[in-house]
Amino acid sequence: MTQVAGLASNRGRNLMRIADGAPGGAELAVVLSNHADAPVLDKAEDRGIPTAVVEREESEARIEHERRILEALEGYDLDLVCLDGYMRVLTDEFLGSAPLTLNVHPSLLPSFPGTDAHEQVLEAGARVTGCTVHIATEEVDAGPIVTQEPVPVYEDDDAASLKERVLHDAEFRAYPRAVRWVAEGKVEVEGDEVRIEGDEDEEFPARRLTGEDRSTALRYGENPHQDAALYSDETEERATVVHAEQLNEDAKALSYNNYNDADAALGLVKEFDEPAAAVIKHTNPAGCATADTIEKAYDRALSTDPMSAFGGIVALNRACDEPTATAIVDSFKEVVVAPDYTDDALSVLREKENLRVLDTGPFGDLEPPLREKKLAGGRLVQEADDQHLARGDLEVVTEREPSEEEFESLLFAWHTIKHVKSNAILFADGTETVGVGMGQVSRVDAVRLAAMKAEEHAEGKDSKGAVMASDAFFPFPDGITEAAEAGIEAVIQPGGSVNDEDVIEAADEHDMAMVFTGSRAFRHD
Repeated sequence: MTQVAGLASNRGRNLMRIADGAPGGAELAVVLSNHADAPVLDKAEDRGIPTAVVEREESEARIEHERRILEALEGYDLDLVCLDGYMRVLTDEFLGSAPLTLNVHPSLLPSFPGTDAHEQVLEAGARVTGCTVHIATEEVDAGPIVTQEPVPVYEDDDAASLKERVLHDAEFRAYPRAVRWVAEGKVEVEGDEVRIEGDEDEEFPARRLTGEDRSTALRYGENPHQDAALYSDETEERATVVHAEQLNEDAKALSYNNYNDADAALGLVKEFDEPAAAVIKHTNPAGCATADTIEKAYDRALSTDPMSAFGGIVALNRACDEPTATAIVDSFKEVVVAPDYTDDALSVLREKENLRVLDTGPFGDLEPPLREKKLAGGRLVQEADDQHLARGDLEVVTEREPSEEEFESLLFAWHTIKHVKSNAILFADGTETVGVGMGQVSRVDAVRLAAMKAEEHAEGKDSKGAVMASDAFFPFPDGITEAAEAGIEAVIQPGGSVNDEDVIEAADEHDMAMVFTGSRAFRHD
């Protein structure tokens, strides 16, 4: 375990952050101050951390004072010294005798050194400041840099507000990071150079810095009592709803939920090369279909669950023409997303006062390479689920092999179920959805929901002779039994359950064809 000595002259808030977080398993072994009344001493004692006070006597030489500090630290097996507002300049004799010593400065060095960094930043009109964790040297604010963290400077900032934000948004991130790197043995110092193992430009780098600009303040968030805003990434070149042009300018602006649902809808129709349409409610497909024309695709998607499609989001992967526009406005929709619109289609769509019409332009690539989810205290980052399977990727595991038509339908169902919230079951006939069971905590309940949707809500189609997709394996045969009762004749699923043999046997008993993908398609948000 890395043992750390903390030196502070005042509150030592960074040291207490390190003590509480133990980055990399580092332990604050002792806190030393050159002032007997420094608040950091009480904070350390409250945490059970040993403390020491070494005040400089009035006529005492600096080197003698430092020697007494080193003597006070001799009883601890130290690996690292962390300075935090320690208002003494240390000599080379101290730094040569002490372990690696880090300091933090409240600006992005080499800019704005000195004790009035925040005032310098404001006077210079800088738009970004931050902090720097560096190796302490006898030359003040000039040692080799270990890490930095930026923060914005706002128009209404003064030195006090900037100081607090730099502390909380920069120092509280950067200093523990540097200590963690030291504790993990990732910091290599050679003269004036510092190398950090693993701090490289790769898919998941050791540090992530993102900059986004507020595009607009939204009317509210998921609920009217929640404030919300939209931030945009101006470097994104793919088709997105964030950068889409709203073609009916008099309509009300998109809401938080509209953006969320429209993004989900766009992601689904991007899956297909053929003309495709999707209707989305609460980020789940109420229906999806491909066809020879975009008008037919929309009609088949809508007919899956026209009741749930009320107030939904429509996405198309072809230019919206007049017949499709006429069908869209026949029932209440919130938003239409497409790569283009004919003039006649726009005339029809604009007749609906508050139907938001978004033009994304050409789609290009499917998805951004990474997907993110903000958590309290952190962020999850993963690769996008860009799996796109072909017939050769499927393993037939039942006695009966799917027909050519069933293979086509199974692949359509698989690429659609990627966009259904888990636990997810999807029934499809040809290349159109028949019933969707989404967001269930039981997979067999998801089958029952899809069957109910197909029986009670679908118009002009049902689940007899349809295929079924499951986003994860069936843990028991009961899901297959329920599907057989609904008339399902072929199944696509990942496989991998300890009960796969029982599930396959159930499929064979019902003369179902079943294929395994070898990979699941969970979607949890």
